[in-house]
Amino acid sequence: MKKSGIVLKKIYIALIFIFMYAPIAVLILQSFNKSKTRAHWGGFTFKWYGSLFTDESILKAFTTTILLACLSSLVAVVLGTAACIAMHRMSARTRAFGMGITNIPMLNADIVTGVSFMLLFMTLRMELGFGTLLLAHITFNIPYVILNVMPRYREINPHLYEAALDLGAGPVYGFFKTVFPELLPGIGSGALMAFTMSLDDFIITHFTTGAGVDTLSTKIYAEVKLGIRPEIYALSAMIFITVLVLLCLVNRVQYRMNKVRKEADV
Repeated sequence: MKKSGIVLKKIYIALIFIFMYAPIAVLILQSFNKSKTRAHWGGFTFKWYGSLFTDESILKAFTTTILLACLSSLVAVVLGTAACIAMHRMSARTRAFGMGITNIPMLNADIVTGVSFMLLFMTLRMELGFGTLLLAHITFNIPYVILNVMPRYREINPHLYEAALDLGAGPVYGFFKTVFPELLPGIGSGALMAFTMSLDDFIITHFTTGAGVDTLSTKIYAEVKLGIRPEIYALSAMIFITVLVLLCLVNRVQYRMNKVRKEADV
């Protein structure tokens, strides 16, 4: 009976992984399909990867997407970490209220957030473009940074920072020597999550971008009406593999840092 239960659990987990990653596997496979028709296999080729790097419209959308994700995640990490430090010094009730307010953008529907941003920018008479797009992405990325940094901040021994000040360190120097290294795993996870969310977003981007500014999500959406080109499959495969490699690297670094910290505590 116990063995049958273990087998059922393994089958259940296998089915979950199949439903999650089978579509991505098909996408990667189709990026090597020589035929433009997705209905049949025409042979193995790297043709679409080669033509991808000669398509100016896709490369422009790709550059805009990466630049937007990097800038928004960088600013969100700085603001989110500063918010964690500020909220940690508040009273328990005020901190709980602040965390509740922070979680609202993550629970709110993207369509509501996107329309709200659009109305706000129109009310302020701001021309929709890369600037409004960047502001929107920074705003919805900050809660994800706080969600990752705050648990790490709660685990820090506050006496380390106080000891650094007692030994003559300045507030800034003491922070970067005692608190900041402890926050790095949370900051790294928050930065990666912010980068991924910005890379993946479509709805908010659709409502806050202007004419002539396309990200990969809006570019693919526009091409769906005419039929997705094979180059898009190749680009999607490259993005997935890049994000997967980054995730593995971050987890490996975090594992090593936790291991070093445990050894130091012993």
